[in-house]
Amino acid sequence: MHWSRREFRAVCLAVIAAGLCVTACGVRAQAPPAPPARFVVVIDAAHGGDDTGGHLSDGQYEKAVTLALSVRLRSLLAARGIQVVTTREADQSVSMDQRAMIANRASAQACISLHVAETGSGVHLFVSNLAPAAATRFMPWKTAQAAWVTRSLALTGALNSALTHAGTSVTLGRAPLPGIDSMSCPAVAIELAPERTADRKLTAEPDNADYQAQVAGVLAAALLEWRTEGRQP
Repeated sequence: MHWSRREFRAVCLAVIAAGLCVTACGVRAQAPPAPPARFVVVIDAAHGGDDTGGHLSDGQYEKAVTLALSVRLRSLLAARGIQVVTTREADQSVSMDQRAMIANRASAQACISLHVAETGSGVHLFVSNLAPAAATRFMPWKTAQAAWVTRSLALTGALNSALTHAGTSVTLGRAPLPGIDSMSCPAVAIELAPERTADRKLTAEPDNADYQAQVAGVLAAALLEWRTEGRQP
């Protein structure tokens, strides 16, 4: 077959155009997927510094036990690919307002405030007793949590379900929660009480390493589910 110069030029242009189309289509097909939504958990180890918190029967300060539990939970969440921000990493004083500011700056999808107690048994979960309110551009500092109470109750439900399924005794409550009341994110206060049998026999204090590891593992799994199921705002 013999082509004229004009025909040959037309064929070459058509081939080049087709190649550009394939290349462009290939680039579009290979575009990287959108990055996953950012998910941050704030862990607040209650007390610290001059604020020792309560005393356990073995003489341990609450501030030391909450910090140890914070470290355990942080490690488990990090191992699951969850970004963690802590309000303290050492025996230091952190005010309630500072704790709230840390959580709010992190734009957290969950804040877990850790406490321990000598009374009761199992795990106590507390949500702010503020009445739910619609979010506004400028929420009052002392009642910012009001816009998040519904989400905090949903987070509590997820934690309660996981703990109960694991065989842990759970007590639910609503209370004024300084610090949490100023947080603009789902937030729950978790109080670790002694582990007891059904007949109230003591089996482990809140500072028991195995007991802490067990509870931290359940909390980490529940927070992972909270993220995976898209429950975060």
